[in-house]
Amino acid sequence: MPVIHDSSTWPDYGIIDPQLEKFLEAHPELRESGFGDCLDVPAAQERLLQEVAHAPPPDTSGVDKSEIRIPVRDGSHIRAILYKPQTKPVAGSPFAVLFHGGGWCIGLPEMEEPTALLLAKHHGAVVISVGYRKAPEYRFPTAIHDSWDALKWCSEHASTLDAISSKGFLIGGGSAGGNIAAVLSHLARDENISPPLTAVYLQIPFTCAAEAIPERYKVEFTSYEQNANAPGLDLKAVNFFREHYQGDASSELFSPMLWPSGHKDLPKTYLQICGLDPLRDDGLLYERELRNAKVPTRVDVYPGVPHGFEGKYHHLDLASKAVRDKEIAFDWLLERDSEAMLACS
Repeated sequence: MPVIHDSSTWPDYGIIDPQLEKFLEAHPELRESGFGDCLDVPAAQERLLQEVAHAPPPDTSGVDKSEIRIPVRDGSHIRAILYKPQTKPVAGSPFAVLFHGGGWCIGLPEMEEPTALLLAKHHGAVVISVGYRKAPEYRFPTAIHDSWDALKWCSEHASTLDAISSKGFLIGGGSAGGNIAAVLSHLARDENISPPLTAVYLQIPFTCAAEAIPERYKVEFTSYEQNANAPGLDLKAVNFFREHYQGDASSELFSPMLWPSGHKDLPKTYLQICGLDPLRDDGLLYERELRNAKVPTRVDVYPGVPHGFEGKYHHLDLASKAVRDKEIAFDWLLERDSEAMLACS
């Protein structure tokens, strides 16, 4: 049985889940990474849209959804989606800002809709999912700059969006979006954003370029090698996205694990990590860094399933567990009772 605090057992997280193994034996065409063999970014985007089209449609009942535009530093406006609960909590709605995945190259703010709806329906939150500009047209660090500008705009306009940041101010995202959220949590601390962030949600995040992993962790960082040929996201796909994004491996804006001023006084952080994912040890080592800095953390690891499995392999038992875990963790992050708080205002 693998243990989160014992890195010698982490490779056991990479043993394929029996339910997934049986499914892939019956559907070998779904074993492919989906992106590493794409010729270019438009082809990867098209493949992603095909996957999204086959996902179960979200239930948006009880939530008002609209599109907004957010100004960024070069005078452009980026697209974002605003979600508001139709039944508002008596004490007021906490605020959440999400950033989508897609290797900084593909993806849409709609990809964070399951998380946005969970926050709005079960936690009464007002949620914005940000559509930052993507590579290769906009390489590193444009995604970070857009996202930081968007977060500051959201903070300044929370009250006009019917959110009360003092009731909870959460940022989060998956994969590349998790990378962005991790970076922004440090920027928000260092630049004293007001109101301050209170919580961070990181799902399968990229936290450090493999070649920049601190020397003290290199012997423990085995997931790139172990999961090089994993379904869902393989090492070839990781390198494909990195090649187009052109992130600076030594920069804290790409590798937040390396933040020069450390991780002390970051908001409480919840991580979801997949065992059959090249990015597994990114998440586990980053959580250790936060814990060593006395940041309150929680982490759930899903053994034997790949990066983003709850979308492509949503029928798995672990996919249902991941949703339940997230709902419980959001109660902890927002310090609220999700059943009691949703009384009508």
